[in-house]
Amino acid sequence: MTVPVKLKRLPHGEGLPLPAYQTAHAAGADVHAALEGPVMLQPGRHALIPTGFCYQIPPGYEMQVRPRSGLAAKHGVTVLNAPGTIDADYRGELKVLLINHGPEPFEIQRGERIAQIIIAPVSAAKFTEVSELSDTQRGTGGFGSTGR
Repeated sequence: MTVPVKLKRLPHGEGLPLPAYQTAHAAGADVHAALEGPVMLQPGRHALIPTGFCYQIPPGYEMQVRPRSGLAAKHGVTVLNAPGTIDADYRGELKVLLINHGPEPFEIQRGERIAQIIIAPVSAAKFTEVSELSDTQRGTGGFGSTGR
């Protein structure tokens, strides 16, 4: 299924590629850093990295911002609020909140693929307050309650 998404290039995004799927069956399209110069991300630190584009996401959909597995596996760099959600009514620039969980500083260069975006349908809930909830086998068992 293809979902039409409009995007607007910002001046600091000039020359950068559009988001792109790297393989025929990829779920996420890679986005790039729209930096004026390199950013050194120290271990344990985070930074908000611009992508140079604003998006118009169709109503009934969200854009999820997720880490790139290669950055996480090789360098410990990931999206801090993963998955980040971009709502359909947001028209500002997509920025990616990266954090370095690795042991070494990581330099982010202009044009580097920093995250991936996924367009996903959204279901709205209708919340109803009640005095009791139905019983289940698990009940109120929380973290670790079903095993290790």
